[in-house]
Amino acid sequence: MSTRLPPAWSKHLKVQSGPKITPPKAMPLPRAQADDVLLRQALELQKAERLPEAEELCHRVLARSPNHALALYILGTLGLGFDDELAINYFARAAAREPNNPFYQLSLGEACLKVGDYPPAIKHLQRACELKPDLVEALCGLAQAYAKFDKADMALPLFERALEINRDHSQARIGLADTFINLGRMDEAAICLKEAIARRMNVPGAYHSLVNSRKFSTEPPELKSILDELGKPAISADESYGFHLAAGKVLNDLGRYDEAMDHFLKAKTLKARDFDMDSHRKRVDSLIRLFDADFLAAKAGYGNPSEAPVFVLGMPRSGTTLTEQICSSHPDVHGAGELTKMGRIAASLGLKLKPGQSFGESVRSMTIQKSHALAEDYLSYLRLYSATAPRIIDKMPHNFELIGLIAILFPNARFIHCRRDAIDNCLSCFFSNLQEGHSYSYDLRTLGLAYREYDRLMRHWQTILPGRIFENRYEDLISDQEGQSRRLIDHLGLTWDDACLRFFNKAGSVRTISRWQVRQPIYKSSVKRWKNYESKIPPLIEALGDLAER
Repeated sequence: MSTRLPPAWSKHLKVQSGPKITPPKAMPLPRAQADDVLLRQALELQKAERLPEAEELCHRVLARSPNHALALYILGTLGLGFDDELAINYFARAAAREPNNPFYQLSLGEACLKVGDYPPAIKHLQRACELKPDLVEALCGLAQAYAKFDKADMALPLFERALEINRDHSQARIGLADTFINLGRMDEAAICLKEAIARRMNVPGAYHSLVNSRKFSTEPPELKSILDELGKPAISADESYGFHLAAGKVLNDLGRYDEAMDHFLKAKTLKARDFDMDSHRKRVDSLIRLFDADFLAAKAGYGNPSEAPVFVLGMPRSGTTLTEQICSSHPDVHGAGELTKMGRIAASLGLKLKPGQSFGESVRSMTIQKSHALAEDYLSYLRLYSATAPRIIDKMPHNFELIGLIAILFPNARFIHCRRDAIDNCLSCFFSNLQEGHSYSYDLRTLGLAYREYDRLMRHWQTILPGRIFENRYEDLISDQEGQSRRLIDHLGLTWDDACLRFFNKAGSVRTISRWQVRQPIYKSSVKRWKNYESKIPPLIEALGDLAER
């Protein structure tokens, strides 16, 4: 986690050559001189990454002044990345204390955006924009929140306004291009990205977005440019990562598989590998022990009987986006995208391994009243995306870890498990720019082992919830589009609609890595693609073991 202050604040701090840091003029100094001194020291300690000491000074201020806005705000910045929910709480308290401070509203909105809570993010970022209309970070944050809340058309003018204020603002320009891509406006996105490259604004990110907005049949001039960038001596590891992924994507399209794999391998060696396989296995063991058939039977009658929630889940790159696009083409289905809400509910119930704590104790002791409240909280959130749709899809792939909890909270929810050839699935993860929470994908052997744990957990869910989980194999969907699509809609308890066969014409934005592919009719080139790379991936195949269909 970055320990620096959020960009919108640090930008307004006047950092001298010495240790003194002056708070922004927009934030009034604390009244008490002693508090002023302590908070200045806290800022200096934070800058030096001495976070526990900075936190302790803030708490000393709060002991005297429990609602000291700046102390609360600094604690929020300290919490980001460690405990985002706690950080949000601190930011909310600061914003409540000084509701007309645009920086407090900005940071609260950005923190809500970070955890995927888009409605409050929109509320607070809108307020920041009202308070300080030229605050580019607030305009960009609000645009991102709208885009992720399936209101991409409202994001475009905000990014454009940000660029009017600062033509060289990287986040605004790349964000505008990504929104164009989400909306399927690829030509406009390309113009925007090429201008970003010309202006030397986040060049690796711009190239990566550009090459992922289309498929190449002939070598584009961008490939030489990307390779030239990689040849520059002063290039950083992060920049190299983006350029290698972009080069690999183009070369894969062109069928130059050995060269492509060399770039993908080089990219992933630049990523930190912080995935603890032993801890991951223990968590899967704990989930299987906690959510057994007897436990689920004991929770019968819990939760909410609503049939609205539909959970499309599976490994990333397994066909979840395609599945959601097909189902949400039906007039009675709304696709809400990848929602973090269920994961946040699970975290609040302690479904994480922590030393000295009994795993899932809050779930074991959950009362029927508590289950009703949690289910209603989730449903209310779901209804923000559609107030009337009979079925609403939550397409967070890693919800496969939470099927037991979901089954308790929503005994009538539908599950669609997207499964794909194991080697193809893993390779697609390896080739993709999967971010936070997917560090298992940076190494071929680790990726294969993580896939085995996913498979083990899914077999458990299928055993204890017979008939509840529809298995949607990617290869079946490719070979028999209409037949498999009809089976999907039947599983949702709906009558067939031919619009589901024309999913690629569906209006609206697509907000995942698959956003280019799902705007095309179904194609078969991704089936058994791994054979093009067979000589380069023995660690993956060996780790998958009997799951590798060869």
